[in-house]
Amino acid sequence: MQMNRPVLLATSLLSSASAFAGDTATPQVLGFSPDGKVFAFEEYGIQDGSGFPYANRFYIDTATDSFVSGSPIRVRIDDEAAGVSMARAQAREKGEAIVPEPTLVANPGVTAGWNAVTEFSADPFRMAVYPRPIFPPIDSPVEFRLEEIPMAASGSCEGLVDVAGFRLVTIDPTPGGQTTLVHEDASLPASRNCPQGYRIGGIQTFHPQGGDPVFAVIIAVRSVGFEGPDHRWIAVTGRL
Repeated sequence: MQMNRPVLLATSLLSSASAFAGDTATPQVLGFSPDGKVFAFEEYGIQDGSGFPYANRFYIDTATDSFVSGSPIRVRIDDEAAGVSMARAQAREKGEAIVPEPTLVANPGVTAGWNAVTEFSADPFRMAVYPRPIFPPIDSPVEFRLEEIPMAASGSCEGLVDVAGFRLVTIDPTPGGQTTLVHEDASLPASRNCPQGYRIGGIQTFHPQGGDPVFAVIIAVRSVGFEGPDHRWIAVTGRL
């Protein structure tokens, strides 16, 4: 059976796209500590260029929006034959000393909103949600907006690409509501690896028993990769 020229061309293009593509990490919310003071999530995937599996875990103090002791946990297995599941298992084992996995599983919170990096019909810089799936709603809606901030490149990024930080605000959508600054980059951490853009991926909320409700805004970071743009994940936390 002979394949016609257009099909051959399409197949060739698809093969080329697969061979030279950036690395998009898969995000996974892990959960909260019972009091809501710690939020945890992971990202994992296959590193572009090397083909090595990796898994990273982040445990964040929701009050200060900073990493707790021992975080982040980064695992990369320098063996193409190793699977992502092996890297995730190693990262999970290391995270047990911070918050045990069963504790996180028991306190997942609520995914109030989510847009994958493949979603192009939604606004990547705005997300408005009700914090809990209770209807009629008993919570006020919350809205987050993200703005990219051009910044000066330094180190290995200098002269390579234009880089950016971001500003995140929350807007009270009720009449007379105020805009509150949640986060604004003053500098770029090296871990973002020449960041070029950002988008809001999701909002996770948690209402601990007898405690203040908290949120985590999960943000995709588009950065320079070996074979194309990479996507990694960060989170900004705070109280609702």
